[in-house]
Amino acid sequence: MDIKEAIYARHTVRKFQDKPLAEDVVKALQTRIEKVNKEHQVNIKLVTNESVPVWGVMKFFMTKGLKNYLVLLGPDRADIEESLGYCGIDIALYAQTLGLNTWWVGGTYSKNSASKDVEGSVINGIIALGYGQVQGVPHKSKAFEDVCQYEGAMPEWFKQGVEAALLAPTAMNKQKFMITGKDNEVSISCDNGKWSGIDLGIVKYHFEVGAGKDNFQWK
Repeated sequence: MDIKEAIYARHTVRKFQDKPLAEDVVKALQTRIEKVNKEHQVNIKLVTNESVPVWGVMKFFMTKGLKNYLVLLGPDRADIEESLGYCGIDIALYAQTLGLNTWWVGGTYSKNSASKDVEGSVINGIIALGYGQVQGVPHKSKAFEDVCQYEGAMPEWFKQGVEAALLAPTAMNKQKFMITGKDNEVSISCDNGKWSGIDLGIVKYHFEVGAGKDNFQWK
């Protein structure tokens, strides 16, 4: 499975097997994380064999065996939320190619617990991961024409990019983004309140994979 295939295979999973991550899987994830951190100047960290720090009603959705998660952390800068969304989904999809399942926890986690012993200034969420008891189901998506506009005849690469974007996990599954294109220039706007930045990064990543980076440039 490659990343593009993982976009179609990945669904939110909240029930996991009480099973530790295989050593080769942890090694592969760490290698990917180090690469992403270096390229995008973020400090994402993998935590294993610790209870995922969620609170409130979300605890009822989880099994006691879930003890692995990613901390989405980085320096305090203007684009950090977008960067963490972009990098977080890269690692989540890569985890899918390794046979893992994920749950982007969002705002239902304990920041103090999640950021313990982790360097960085901004924490924007955690991604729980492990071997799912199930593979999840597709989320309900908006209609294609509700999330995009293209000036002129729409090329196939743009269509495939939007289709991939519609599979992106967004906060509360609101999909409050708009993708516009003209010739080979594309822009994305997102209006989902405090989650706009991280949603923007996630949707951008999905669009790039679907459309192919060589086919367009961001405006």
